[in-house]
Amino acid sequence: MKVTGLFAGVGGLEQGLAAAGHESLLLCEVWSPARAVLARHFPDVPIAGDVAELTDLPADSDLLVGGFPCQDLSQAGLTAGIGGTRSGLVGHVFRLLDRQPVPWVVLENVSFMLHLDRGRALQILVEAFEQRGYRWAYRVINSLSMVPQRRERVLFVATLTDQDPANVLFADDISPPPNVTSLDRQAHGFYWTEGVRGLGWAPDAVPTLKNGSTVGIASPPAILLPCGDVVTPDIRDAERLQGFTADWTKPAEEVARASVRWSLVGNAVTQPVARWLGTRLAAPGVYEQSRDRALEDGARWPKAARYDGNRRKAVEIGSFPVWTDRPPLAEFLQFEGKPLSARATRGFLSRTQRSSLRFVPGFLEAVRAHLARIENTMPPSRPARATAILAAE
Repeated sequence: MKVTGLFAGVGGLEQGLAAAGHESLLLCEVWSPARAVLARHFPDVPIAGDVAELTDLPADSDLLVGGFPCQDLSQAGLTAGIGGTRSGLVGHVFRLLDRQPVPWVVLENVSFMLHLDRGRALQILVEAFEQRGYRWAYRVINSLSMVPQRRERVLFVATLTDQDPANVLFADDISPPPNVTSLDRQAHGFYWTEGVRGLGWAPDAVPTLKNGSTVGIASPPAILLPCGDVVTPDIRDAERLQGFTADWTKPAEEVARASVRWSLVGNAVTQPVARWLGTRLAAPGVYEQSRDRALEDGARWPKAARYDGNRRKAVEIGSFPVWTDRPPLAEFLQFEGKPLSARATRGFLSRTQRSSLRFVPGFLEAVRAHLARIENTMPPSRPARATAILAAE
């Protein structure tokens, strides 16, 4: 297909689709650091600026895609909803489709949109597509299917063709392998900025990479390594955890401070997820309609659903379409991480003391030992720690 990409960011959707054989005709992105990245990696593709100033789509567009801004929809953001100044920009998708209908549309956003304001954001989207004659399907996909990052995002596919979008999104489903792990043998990611109400814990993976701040305040997760050290990953490994090559976002440093790269990575679509989707767009499978379930008006939106042109239906399916083998997280990381600072570690441990959360046996002891080492209050040798075997969520 010939692709037009709105809200392109650093090109995760478009690069993944290109890996599946699709071709970008036009990219649209307003933020200059992201535009610098797109210009480097898509040198032959025109790049438009503000979507509000885009008057028409390329005439031969087969597929319109967009990871529209999620800040007003995410739990970490303002949660202003679909009417927020940023997430509300998705309205330009329909403005452009009204001028020129496109056979296929793919949108991506945070899974919290299913719950925010009782799912109003998704309700607005499905009604807008149905009014324009599109059939649609959506599914929550976990990037952990393909990379060592636990990241759930909604993929929404709509079409005017006689093809069923369910054959794209629901043809693949797999149960992930059991992950029996140990603090002594595998790395574990967590968010050191939490500790009272949440931990963002991820065995042999990192939790969702966040977008940080547009002014360059990074928000990387922490990783407890098997050796007992607690580090934050190098930005190049963060890029790899999104499926990009190392230094994919480095061109942003030509126009902004280096720390902005964390925001670019956190906002991106996981490239291998887009590649899987692109493969299924090129060669749809077969959806088993036995997965259909009733979806009553006013009911909470499920993690997967579809509209066949007549009725909306919930779909019983998991968030793992495939499973890609990968090395353990400790071996996946290629670049030396930065030790979590004493101040950050103390803050995290202080919050855990006020928390009712239950922590994996040995975890807090390992974090305290890390703090002691970086404060030079204990010898550098690794302290003995009880091995805790746990099953991943």
